[in-house]
Amino acid sequence: MLNPAEYLTAAERKTLNTKNNFKGWLEVLHTWAWIAVAFALVGFFPNILTIIIALFIIGGKQLGCAIIMHDAGHYSIFENKKTNDFVGKWFASYPILNDVMKYRPYHLRHHLTTGTSEDPDISLTKGYPANVKSMLRKFGRDLSGATGIKAQLGMLSMHLGLLKYSLSREIKRLNQSERTWSEFFKTAYQNLHGPIITNILLFGILWAIGQPYLYLLWIGALLTTFNFCLRIRSMAEHSMVDDMENLYRNTRTTKANWLERMLFAPHHVNYHAEHHLMMAAPSYNLPKLHQLLKERGFYEKGLLETGYWNIVKQAMRLK
Repeated sequence: MLNPAEYLTAAERKTLNTKNNFKGWLEVLHTWAWIAVAFALVGFFPNILTIIIALFIIGGKQLGCAIIMHDAGHYSIFENKKTNDFVGKWFASYPILNDVMKYRPYHLRHHLTTGTSEDPDISLTKGYPANVKSMLRKFGRDLSGATGIKAQLGMLSMHLGLLKYSLSREIKRLNQSERTWSEFFKTAYQNLHGPIITNILLFGILWAIGQPYLYLLWIGALLTTFNFCLRIRSMAEHSMVDDMENLYRNTRTTKANWLERMLFAPHHVNYHAEHHLMMAAPSYNLPKLHQLLKERGFYEKGLLETGYWNIVKQAMRLK
């Protein structure tokens, strides 16, 4: 693994790794405030244009929930581990039908084995670049719901204990030959009660304000725009790199404008090389870490892209 001591003093590393509860709650509030804005937009001005805008806002902020889950998986939002777990479950992973407790050990293997054949996410980096038609088909599957339906059926199978937990394209079926119905229902309850409760609460809030149909936006985004945003975010991090086994060259940081931050880079996830260098650093400290590394020559070796549109062009072989 790369050594941050090559670029940062011990005092700087300590400061950058320091968690701030106030800033942590602001990150969570930011995501859910935008979700509320998207619901309100359609609630007050229901038409096809506001629905499309809301679907993209919510999809981007569902990615924000996934990033909060990711950061909670690293215990890198709040000072207290229990608070990280609580927020990671009830404000992040459960609403998008995932589980931070299963995600954490899975994702840590990615950090330990980045770019190698043992990396659990290695399949997500493959397939790029592709030709324009192939990329348009991928985006079409994302925005039509085909990717989302497949992903949610897979997640349901994992919650039911039929498949091993994974967010990659690899599927591993679990042996069911000695499994009893009692064990099946126990597993289902343990894994599904959180996602069901949070989504009932979300629907209940919308019902209480007289707009229960707005919940369809949440499900619609989860099946469509969320997967579109997730694909572009994933491509930017580890796809189309120079050398998958070179720790400087297998992870990319991508600069993001306000729209890209809204859709593809919530909670400073675009500073991905910084995150791999110091994975315990909270997201709200990553811009400062990026500036220090840039000033001290890290990007003479590391990968830095100027925007997400450039990532898309590279994926389509347009650059």
